[in-house]
Amino acid sequence: MFPTLTDLLGWGPPVDTHSVFVALGLGAAGLVFLAESRRRQQTDPRLPYLVLGALVGAALFARLGTWAQHLDPSKNLSLFEQLAFGHASMLSALVGAWLGVHVAKRIVKYPLRSGDLFAPAVALAMVIGRFGCFFTENPGTPTGSDWGIVLDAEAAARVGAIPGVALHPSFLYEIAFHAVAFALLWFWLRHRPIAAGELLTLYIAAYGIFRFFVEFVRGNEVAWLGMTRPQLFLIVTIPLLLARIAYKSWRGELIRPTERKVLHGQTV
Repeated sequence: MFPTLTDLLGWGPPVDTHSVFVALGLGAAGLVFLAESRRRQQTDPRLPYLVLGALVGAALFARLGTWAQHLDPSKNLSLFEQLAFGHASMLSALVGAWLGVHVAKRIVKYPLRSGDLFAPAVALAMVIGRFGCFFTENPGTPTGSDWGIVLDAEAAARVGAIPGVALHPSFLYEIAFHAVAFALLWFWLRHRPIAAGELLTLYIAAYGIFRFFVEFVRGNEVAWLGMTRPQLFLIVTIPLLLARIAYKSWRGELIRPTERKVLHGQTV
């Protein structure tokens, strides 16, 4: 059974705590997306379909990304059980959101890049949503010292952690990362002459690198070669993202076209 707000606060409705914070994160992200689209004067009526595509893709892939955990299919949940009760993966959700947006673009024939609208919204959603993970999941591995989060036997049994031992607050590390990322995106990077759509790529690449290293203290199951399943996914995808960024930078395509002309001494 998932911890509820009543379990967390001692009062309140019996609502899944994780779902509450996810909903709050999505609501905040929606406001940021709306504000950024207006600031950039991108008010195309097809934009809500892109948001819908992102939400549907994220919801589906968040569950499907953790489905085939075992090579023996009989050890995995059925498709219905996985979609209804399976563990969710944030990395899979991000992939699903990306695919969902591109499918929606194809359907409604939206031609522009939209990553700049999503980047700060996703970062803020992650800040808020990760509090739901912090209150309901295994905090992390033992710190090996006196500092850290110490769970009693009941709480440890509920989240599958070690009781009575100081544990890394790994979700707080993630919250701090995404808070800094949001601040950089909102107050600085979105005002820089970065090419359309590249803010999201830069943010996701930075998060991928951070997530790879924080996995060492997350407490997830080691799957192969001393790495967790998220690390195995990231060790393949991070080089692809970095190669794309390096290629774009080498071609001068990380800067907006007008600024590239100015930098090369051309009149605009």
